[in-house]
Amino acid sequence: MYKIVIFLLLISIVNSEDFIYDIKVDKSNPYLKEPIFLTLELNQTNKDIVLLFNFDIKKSSDYSFQQLNTVEKDSYHNARVKYNYLIYPLKDGKIKIEFDLLKRVTNDDSVAYSFSGDRDNVKGLVTKDSKVALPPLELNIKPLPKNTLLVGDFNISYNIKKHQAKAYEPLAFQVKIDGVGYPPILNSILPKDTNLTIFKEKPIIKSYRTKHNIRYPMAISNTQSFILKPIIIKAFNPKTQKSYNLTIPKQKFKIEKVDIANLVDKTNSPPILKEDYSWLYSFLSYIVVFIAGYITAYSIKWKKKTIKSNDNPLKAKIEECKSEKELMQLLISTNSKRFEDNIRVLESALYKNGKIDLYKFKSLIIGEI
Repeated sequence: MYKIVIFLLLISIVNSEDFIYDIKVDKSNPYLKEPIFLTLELNQTNKDIVLLFNFDIKKSSDYSFQQLNTVEKDSYHNARVKYNYLIYPLKDGKIKIEFDLLKRVTNDDSVAYSFSGDRDNVKGLVTKDSKVALPPLELNIKPLPKNTLLVGDFNISYNIKKHQAKAYEPLAFQVKIDGVGYPPILNSILPKDTNLTIFKEKPIIKSYRTKHNIRYPMAISNTQSFILKPIIIKAFNPKTQKSYNLTIPKQKFKIEKVDIANLVDKTNSPPILKEDYSWLYSFLSYIVVFIAGYITAYSIKWKKKTIKSNDNPLKAKIEECKSEKELMQLLISTNSKRFEDNIRVLESALYKNGKIDLYKFKSLIIGEI
């Protein structure tokens, strides 16, 4: 067990002969983001009154805090209250922690009156309230070593389900950081210079006082085999006053390429320049579509034939899709392996700036059903 030296920063002070207070912290010269435990004790000295307290720490950008608990040993004329707080300094140099304390004075008659009402007629406690100006607590906060991301004693672990996949297929990747110190919440785990497609979710946070367990679920994908560089997170332990690294070694991933040459435009390798008759093709396509639509409507009006019961309903749903995203969601919902390649092509079009002819692509899928 480590013995914690308690620094008594403010001596016991009598306030208008009604109560005395003590403020204690477990360290007076902490590091940036090092946890500080603060205790305020209030003890009534004037036995002629009934005394109540409301206390809290003032909010500031220089520190964050949370109230751990409040221990009360109250009687009408002998109030004793202890407030326990956890504070994290967020700025190095000198900071001031300020307080809000409200003293509430009443008497026995008022207390008895407040309890005289029944459940449907609760009577309020009448008090005389006054703010008490407590002097701020001044602390000198030491800076952290350069490029420090975590403060405390932490461990890192990771889980990668597989290192082999097809192009554009997401690879599940989870990182866990747990230990004691300032909450180890990071904006990014993976190196910033990576060219991978990254799918991130919000961190899953489990914390109790200074103990933390943070999980970072994510997925990565690429079009070709790649090596993920080592992940190095610099940390600092205030107790040992030493820096250390949390490291995930480099990872090799083998990616099987998917042939999408006939479906996705190769913007980086355009065809040789030649006469452009695409306008004529588009014009004729519009005429054909118009005539086909007219004939179809005419046929439905006069023949009134119903759809055959043995038609595959999936074909109609594919025809109704008006975007790549809508089509991909439909194919995924079928939970059929025969559409895996089609789904990868759509993922490429949506997330890799690829292009496809949606009409042709739907026709291709329908022809395979």
